[in-house]
Amino acid sequence: MTKILVVEDEINIASFIERGLQEFGHEVRVAHDGEAGWDLIRQEHFQLLIFDIIMPKMDGWELCRKYREAYGYSSPVIMLTALGATDDIVKGLAAGADDYLVKPFRFQELEARIQALLRRIRSDHANRAVLICGDLVLETENRRAVRNGTSINLTVREYRLLEYLMLNQGTPLSRESIIKQVWDKEADRNMNVVDVYVNYLRTKIDKESAHKMIQTVSGIGYMIKA
Repeated sequence: MTKILVVEDEINIASFIERGLQEFGHEVRVAHDGEAGWDLIRQEHFQLLIFDIIMPKMDGWELCRKYREAYGYSSPVIMLTALGATDDIVKGLAAGADDYLVKPFRFQELEARIQALLRRIRSDHANRAVLICGDLVLETENRRAVRNGTSINLTVREYRLLEYLMLNQGTPLSRESIIKQVWDKEADRNMNVVDVYVNYLRTKIDKESAHKMIQTVSGIGYMIKA
């Protein structure tokens, strides 16, 4: 299931997109203006985002630009617009959009573009030799972390924990999922071991930086966020 945000001020179109995406098995959140969309972005993590261009309070260009500046390029953005002019398309791509679709469109085309973008993202993750979260870089080939130019030595377990967090950056991860993905089958399944290793990582990753990237998510577990 893919979690998708749709920001579209025309209620009928937003409802049409929402129903269609849900029929394809996606989880969908909807906002009807740019500011409401930005509020949702700051509260939740989305694997794909769909923005209309002409909207009240904040247009799609500005919303896309703000999203890219704050959260990077880990999730693709599709722009929906009634504007078909080349300049408008170029402006959307320059703001950080991955694709665009001109209204009116067939829903099957939107879903096809969504699947193409998600396949590309999955392929990028599978082949990526470097993971990046803000000023933190994790070199997967030599298992070395670098933050703000400073090299950080990691144990095998610390590396596996940091890699899992960074592969899912912006997404809260439960202690159970961390144990399952990071620890070997024969390892101690006591959930407290996760807290211990998160503290080890915080000492190495966050101690010397004003911005603390590894966050506790109350009632769930932990996440890393730029």
